[in-house]
Amino acid sequence: MHIEYLVKMANDIAAFFHAQSGPDAPREIAGHIRRFWDPRMRRQIIDHGAAGGEGLVPEAKQAIALLAKPAA
Repeated sequence: MHIEYLVKMANDIAAFFHAQSGPDAPREIAGHIRRFWDPRMRRQIIDHGAAGGEGLVPEAKQAIALLAKPAA
């Protein structure tokens, strides 16, 4: 999948959760991506975030950083 499309989707999700969750938005965004995105899509967006996350809004970047952390 093209990274531009994944960035747009992540930013759209961030906009929704920003309005719904306020300061908890990054955690909610990460949870949504974890539940609904294909593992290959998650890997692509995590790799994109690790490379600087060009185009991602701040809350989406924070969420991607949370996804990149190993599960405890």
